[in-house]
Amino acid sequence: MKKFALLPVVAALPLSAFASEQHQEIERIAVTATRAEVPVSTVPATISVISSEQIQSQLAFTQDISKIIGNLIPAFSPSREKMSNAGEKLRGRDPLYMIDGVPQSNPLRSGGRAGRTIDPAMIERIEVIHGSNAIQGMGASGGIINIITKSAGDTQHFISAGMTKGMGSDTTGYNASLLVSRGDRDDGIIAGVSVKNNGMYRDGNGDLVGVDTTQGDTMDSQSYDLFVKLAYSIDQEQSLKLMVNHYNIQGNGDYGMVTGDVAQEIPATSEKADHPGEAPRNKITTASADYKHTNLLSGQLSFQLFYQKFAALYGATDSGTFQDPAYGEDLYDQSQNRSTKFGSRLTWFKSNLANSKLDLITGIDYLSDETYQELAITNRIWVPKTTFDNWAPFVQLRYKGIEDFTFSYGARYEYGKLNVDDFTTLYSANSSQVEGGNPSFNELMHNLGAVWQTTDKLRLFASFSEGFNMPDVGRVLRGINVPNQSVNEFLNLQPVISDNTEIGFEWVDDNWQIRTSYFQSKSDLGSRLALNDDGIYLVNREKTEISGIEADAQWFITDATTIGMAYANTKGRYDSNDNGQLDSDLDGTNIAPERLNVYWQQIWSDAINSRFQINHLADRTFDSSANFEGYTTLDVAFNYATHSWGNFAFGIDNLTDKQFISYYGQTTANPVRYFAGRGRSVNLNWNYSF
Repeated sequence: MKKFALLPVVAALPLSAFASEQHQEIERIAVTATRAEVPVSTVPATISVISSEQIQSQLAFTQDISKIIGNLIPAFSPSREKMSNAGEKLRGRDPLYMIDGVPQSNPLRSGGRAGRTIDPAMIERIEVIHGSNAIQGMGASGGIINIITKSAGDTQHFISAGMTKGMGSDTTGYNASLLVSRGDRDDGIIAGVSVKNNGMYRDGNGDLVGVDTTQGDTMDSQSYDLFVKLAYSIDQEQSLKLMVNHYNIQGNGDYGMVTGDVAQEIPATSEKADHPGEAPRNKITTASADYKHTNLLSGQLSFQLFYQKFAALYGATDSGTFQDPAYGEDLYDQSQNRSTKFGSRLTWFKSNLANSKLDLITGIDYLSDETYQELAITNRIWVPKTTFDNWAPFVQLRYKGIEDFTFSYGARYEYGKLNVDDFTTLYSANSSQVEGGNPSFNELMHNLGAVWQTTDKLRLFASFSEGFNMPDVGRVLRGINVPNQSVNEFLNLQPVISDNTEIGFEWVDDNWQIRTSYFQSKSDLGSRLALNDDGIYLVNREKTEISGIEADAQWFITDATTIGMAYANTKGRYDSNDNGQLDSDLDGTNIAPERLNVYWQQIWSDAINSRFQINHLADRTFDSSANFEGYTTLDVAFNYATHSWGNFAFGIDNLTDKQFISYYGQTTANPVRYFAGRGRSVNLNWNYSF
């Protein structure tokens, strides 16, 4: 039976692939998010790897990457199923999104769009490191979600098409993709294109789900993705990979939102309407060049150069924040975030250094980020052009000289410098003059851990790690409403340092895999999102503490039958009055619900398999915000593989057509975002390899 080293979501493998995987022994898995290829079983942290087969299995239910992750990893917040992923947390904090190691998150002005930068057709696997850490640098206060793109391989061509339909003619959506490959992953090329047209969503009552005309919506939208990756083997020791991905999603703007009523529990809905301005969109170009030398100074050298251009346009609104007598009354405007990042990552890995049984990983990272936020209709600058330069040398040691034990220690020195010119805030913020500046930060981040393989079946681990993150600088700067402030002296620009401790165990035998971990994350100067009266989120800097438990188990009843579950419960508190005491609950914008996911995977024959899954979100009471009434949804999918016509998948998301208000809608209790969840939707997908 397969040894599932820290792979909690293995049971989505389809057909014969699933059966064959069960009988393979996996000792080493190249998880690139850890900076070097090491046995995952020796890493003192919770790591999940969502395979391409698992992604393909979940696509029978949804095309939403956030929902796929949440279906498999309950410590991740429920997907909003909107263009924005604001409020979608991992262990109660923001994860660092990456594509092939290139950061997608925008630390200076988040904007909540980092989870919408690639189409799932281009994804090979998703690596998730749970919990605060600094191994990839700034931004991973909740963990790392590293999306690995497809590589050239045995399949030369891959074509797919699908249709999604809810309860109404306006709910029909289509998707199609084509990937063409030559050579193999070490010496080949793969190129792909995908297109998608999303219809509207209806809830369990048959009513249109409210469209988010401001933050952006995946309903009533179109998207496309262009992707290419080239791998070139220079010689037996050197290789080069080049990757470019361009993703664009834009609303059609055919619907307007009808405000809900929280007190009456009436959700926001949609109606046909013309809306001012352009429809929201997300446009991202990501590029990277990776060089590897497998025998340099008796070690392995990896060097990456990367670039990302990010533009996120939000919908027009007559928000009081945008009003200015110089532009007339009842002014509509729409904001747009623009960010350009480039940087490099240098890593050198040496195993068994000087025959000491000590592994060494060392290197240096560099990041340059230039960000600003404009009001696109009136051409006003809302957040001034801000640049951030970050240098970070690091060293990571791993000692395995004592039988059955692995010890690790690492340190990472972060130097960051922020540059902001003098600027004037909007009229609604009193047209305040703010003196620019270039504050710098110096932080030495540590991590240490231990793994004890007590028996062939039982593994224990414990760890401590520090994460480093900038607060949402743009939100802080644009909210200044007192004249003559200085950026150099403004406390809220200090970085967020989170301390993460974790203990856990894993049990693996011929028929079972069980894993449980407990974590605690603390910040003396946290970063909490809070909604103001104008419906716009501000950043509050407060002491926070988050703790929780994660557990998952798989029971391999036979080679054809697997039952599994995954559970997570996260709680958080913060200091609301700055007296050093944790006195209030973090709300649903910052904390995921208590959640249990259960599935049954069955192989019926060489051609047919099925998956039945249950997602249960438990009730939760918050002492300082709206409470949450939980709900349970059921999904089912059948897969049929033919010899000549490819593979067919038929899935039903929310099988019982459950009516519910989303977790985000309930816990924010904002009538303009009091959205119902999506009702029953039927998905038919076809893919063919040749």
